[in-house]
Amino acid sequence: MLAYRHAFHAGNHADVLKHLVLTRVLRYMATKDKPFTLIDTHAGAGGYSIEGRYAQKNGEYGSGIGRLYDATDLPAPLQDYVDQVRAFNPDGQLRQYPGSPGLATLLLRETDRLRAYELHPTDHRILESFLADRPHTQVSDRDGFDSLKAELPPPGRRAALLIDPPYEIKTDYARVLAALREALQRFADTVIMIWYPQLQLLESSQLVQRLKASADTAAKKGWLHVRLTVTQADERGFGMLGSGMFVVNPPYTLHDELAECLPWLVEHLGQYDGANFVLEQRAA
Repeated sequence: MLAYRHAFHAGNHADVLKHLVLTRVLRYMATKDKPFTLIDTHAGAGGYSIEGRYAQKNGEYGSGIGRLYDATDLPAPLQDYVDQVRAFNPDGQLRQYPGSPGLATLLLRETDRLRAYELHPTDHRILESFLADRPHTQVSDRDGFDSLKAELPPPGRRAALLIDPPYEIKTDYARVLAALREALQRFADTVIMIWYPQLQLLESSQLVQRLKASADTAAKKGWLHVRLTVTQADERGFGMLGSGMFVVNPPYTLHDELAECLPWLVEHLGQYDGANFVLEQRAA
């Protein structure tokens, strides 16, 4: 787990979906005057150089944010997300990509709290420096999965939780499920966003059904599941086909916002004729 560096994947199709959902959730949370807390369990470095050797190695951003950045026909929610990426690039050129903490600095209000967890020592140092001047912010090098005891319930009784481990080790799947259950037990109103990769692995294929079962019994406002499939596995059955987000206690606006964006994303990010999306929701 400590070997994982998101810089290799920054701005890819999975980041587009994850950060579109994050942007919409943070926008909704900010519609109420009362401050809230954003807890990011696997925060990364905060921002990534698109021009650096990590991002350039596989050029994954080219089939992700690179296809949106200069588009002129984006649905409004996608345009808002791209506007935040543009704000992260003051000269107008796509040179940097904001991770979830980077987007948080653009979308959170000064009164909102940010709690960012990152284990990788290099990324933690970068993140700590990046967020050093933001008020009501704490950066920790402790395990983000273990953060919930300290963070929930939050001051003000409003919280959004982003859980997006790399899933490089199979135990991450079980820990994600346990984190969902613990978060709902500690503070059932938490808006919980869980990212997952779409892989041809049993753990990956079973995760969503297990998340649904847990949310069905404990979530106050139901759940929403979105998945974007953009490509096929290679001849050995390897590769990430797409990714998904499972959102517990979702904003009531989220379903329709995603429904507006997903056909555009399939058309422009899909890499084969079978590219598709899933969007489903269950009220409490």
